[in-house]
Amino acid sequence: MYLAVPRERAAGERRVALVPETVARLVGQGHRVLVEAGAGDGALLADQDFQSAGAELVGAESELLARAELVLTVQGVTDAQLSALHSRTMLVGLLQPLAYPRRIGQLAAHEVTAFSMDLMPRITRAQSMDALSAMSTVAGYRAVLVGAVLSERFFPLLMTAAGTMPPARVVVLGAGVAGLQAVATARRLGAVVQAFDTRPAVKEQVESLGATFLTLPLPEGGESQGGYARRLAAEEEALEQAVLAEPVARADLVITTALVPGAPAPRLITAEMVASMHAGAVIVDLAAETGGNCALTTPGERRVEHGVLIDGTLNLPAQMPLAASQFYSRNLLAFVTHLLAHLLEADAGPDLSDEILAATCVTEGGKVLHQPTRQRLETGALP
Repeated sequence: MYLAVPRERAAGERRVALVPETVARLVGQGHRVLVEAGAGDGALLADQDFQSAGAELVGAESELLARAELVLTVQGVTDAQLSALHSRTMLVGLLQPLAYPRRIGQLAAHEVTAFSMDLMPRITRAQSMDALSAMSTVAGYRAVLVGAVLSERFFPLLMTAAGTMPPARVVVLGAGVAGLQAVATARRLGAVVQAFDTRPAVKEQVESLGATFLTLPLPEGGESQGGYARRLAAEEEALEQAVLAEPVARADLVITTALVPGAPAPRLITAEMVASMHAGAVIVDLAAETGGNCALTTPGERRVEHGVLIDGTLNLPAQMPLAASQFYSRNLLAFVTHLLAHLLEADAGPDLSDEILAATCVTEGGKVLHQPTRQRLETGALP
């Protein structure tokens, strides 16, 4: 099969879908891998690296996509790239269907069979394909490094001839993969860390990393199906903000990671809470892309309010493009190997009775299969 890796066109995107290591593995499976010239430049991977791994370098994007049977991307395809695809081409990427339903509708109209890696089910068989967890690991690590650079505080306890400098206080909101990686990174730097989550089940993981766990009692629990945090009712959200008020006010750095699948980011830090923080404190909001956990976050920007620097930088994994590409390409390798083993005969398409393919397939046969996305299209919600 012809597998194609185009250069990513999204602003600021430096990752690439495959790296030479995974190209070589796919070539070893008998596939032809086409890579657009310059696709790996942002991740410091030269064209020669791909050629040495067995890829065929293609200079013209239109030629690459015209020959492709399966297109592998990080962020999906642009309008121009979509027009260059022939019908029945398969596409795999982090497509974010709930955030971009219009694009999913376009893929269906073009009869592209598309799979979204961010819909991977949380089951044992799919662990090696879990791109969201892989990217969250990078984001959580990077967020602490960014916060440490922006902060004017030393992170570790320092005892010097000039006196003792106490360690920085870090608060991490959300103890999923990104949050736990942020906790671990801040602890390695020597900070005193508190972590908050509505799910009591993560308490042991937080404490095993050397942080103090904060939560609030919820009669219905804080977890939804699939292990994610659920969206809280208004009165629960008010209680949550009350619990967080003091830790946030005392923090030198706050990392926010709380997300609810398919919904705007929960509001954990109010404007009043920001005003209570000391000048020089920093908030790094990893939920900025879906509105932010902080009321004063501006997606894609850094701003200072009440002397507090609020970082709403988007797509932190792209700031570590080589490591992020290595992680993501291994997820893709596992998924593509699984997908191609479950293709039906006579060009009948993928076997959607398979749990992994059924969960990730968003378009097939000219239809939008992902029900929440289909509902958004029907109601006219078309970002």
